[in-house]
Amino acid sequence: MTRWIFFCLLLALPAWGAVGDPNERLADPAKEALAREIGRELRCLVCQNQSIEDSDAQLARDLRRLVRERVAAGEDSSAVIRFVHERYGDFVLLRPPVTAATMLLWATPFLALGGGIAVILLRRRRAVAEAAALSPEEARRLAELDRGTA
Repeated sequence: MTRWIFFCLLLALPAWGAVGDPNERLADPAKEALAREIGRELRCLVCQNQSIEDSDAQLARDLRRLVRERVAAGEDSSAVIRFVHERYGDFVLLRPPVTAATMLLWATPFLALGGGIAVILLRRRRAVAEAAALSPEEARRLAELDRGTA
């Protein structure tokens, strides 16, 4: 039983980590709330499916610190997000902008599926056309074979 409790405490250890470290928080609650809101819109580049507010990776800590420095300096959320976006690219945004590249990225599976279906249909059509057409010589030979076995 003691081992089980110890194991459960070990699993909960990351929850007690440095995410939301009191030393990182801003003194002004309004600015801290703004920094957290901004942090929820930025992706951790290490974890990839977590915001920097939810991640305990070192890079996420650095990004949280950077966001809080900019918010403390008086920048609004769009300026902070724009600064981080310019530095790290579209991937740092949890909701990247819709561009031709992202539309192509989302359309690629459908294009591949459509291309695969087209190839299958063309091959089937070609196979049916080849099997249906007998030359006069082939028809005569087939008729001879049928007469020979009957």
